[in-house]
Amino acid sequence: MNGSGSAPEVDDPELMRALAGGGEEALQPLYARYAPLVFGMAAQTLDRATAEEIVQDVFLALWRNAGQYDAARGPLRPWLLQIAHHRILNELRRRSRRPQPAPDADGERLAALSDSDPGPAAAVWSEYRRSAVRRAIELLPPAQRQALGLAYFDELTHEQVADVLQLRLGTAKTRIRSGLLKLREQLVPVLGTLALVLLAGVGALLHREDADQSAIALDQRALDLVTSSDVKPVRLEAAPGFPAETHANYRSRPGTPLAVLSLSNLPPAPAGKLYQAWLWHEETWVPLGTALPDAGGKARIVAESPALAAAAGALQVTLEAAPGSAAPSGPLVIAWPKP
Repeated sequence: MNGSGSAPEVDDPELMRALAGGGEEALQPLYARYAPLVFGMAAQTLDRATAEEIVQDVFLALWRNAGQYDAARGPLRPWLLQIAHHRILNELRRRSRRPQPAPDADGERLAALSDSDPGPAAAVWSEYRRSAVRRAIELLPPAQRQALGLAYFDELTHEQVADVLQLRLGTAKTRIRSGLLKLREQLVPVLGTLALVLLAGVGALLHREDADQSAIALDQRALDLVTSSDVKPVRLEAAPGFPAETHANYRSRPGTPLAVLSLSNLPPAPAGKLYQAWLWHEETWVPLGTALPDAGGKARIVAESPALAAAAGALQVTLEAAPGSAAPSGPLVIAWPKP
C-alpha cells in the first residue's frame, strides 16, 4: 500500500494480460488512463464529435486485439497511440478526398445531378459482404486475424499495420495476403448463397441490414458499460463437474436494459451443443444469449432486454442443444450465487 493508503496502480502489461484472459474489468482503468490522451490527440485536428468516435474506435480495437499485444515489443502507450494516429490520418485523408460543394444558391446544379444512390439492394449487399468477412476473419489463425483485422475493420494501410505490429512491411503484407487467401476459400460459397438470397427478396436483407447496424451500436454501448467505473462485475463460479477456473463476469447498470457477460476458461462445447446464459427475473429464467468459446475458452455475450434494467436475482450458464433453448434444461456450467 502506498503512502496515501490506496492500492498500488496496476501496470499496463498486467491489465492487458487480464483483458486478453477475459477480465474486462481491466478495460476501465486502461480507458481512464489513455482515453483523454487519445481524445486530445484527435481533437487537435478533428471536431469534438469525430474525436469521440476515434476514442471509441481505438478502444474497440484494443478490446478485440488484447490477446495480440506483446509487452516484450514495447510499452502499451506508443502502441495505442500509433493506432489512434493512423485512425486520425485516415479520417483526414477521407475528408480531403470528399468533393467541396460549389456555390449553388439557386439549386440549379443540384437539380441537374442524377441520383447516384445504388439503391437498397446494392447497399444491403455491401453490408452483407462486410458482415460475412467479419465472421470469416474470426476463424483465421491469430497472426493473420490480427493483421487482416487491423487492415479491414480498423482501416489501416499495410504500412500502418506493419507499424502497429512492429513487423517488417513484407511480413505484414504476407500475413494479410495469406489471410485473404483463406478468406477466399471460406467466402466463395457463403457470398454465393447470399447473392441468391439477395435476388430472392430485398425485404429480408433490409431487415438484416438494420440488425447489423444495431449490432455496431450495441458494441459501442457495451464498451461504455465495461469501461464505466461505477459498474461492478458479478462473478459466476463453476458448477460441480466443471474446471474450477471456468467462470464469468456479468456487468449491468440498474435502469439500463443492457448487460455484458464475459466467459473464461470454458471447455469446448460438444458437437451440436452450445453455452446459453440465463437471468432470473420475475420468477422465470430469461435467456441472455448463446456462445461458443474460442480456442482459449473465452466468449462474450452482449444482451439487451427490459429485464436487464432490474437487479439480477440469479445468473447461470448451461450447456444446451444448438441453436439454444427457451428454458434451461442442460447441465449447469457456471452460476451466481455460487452453485
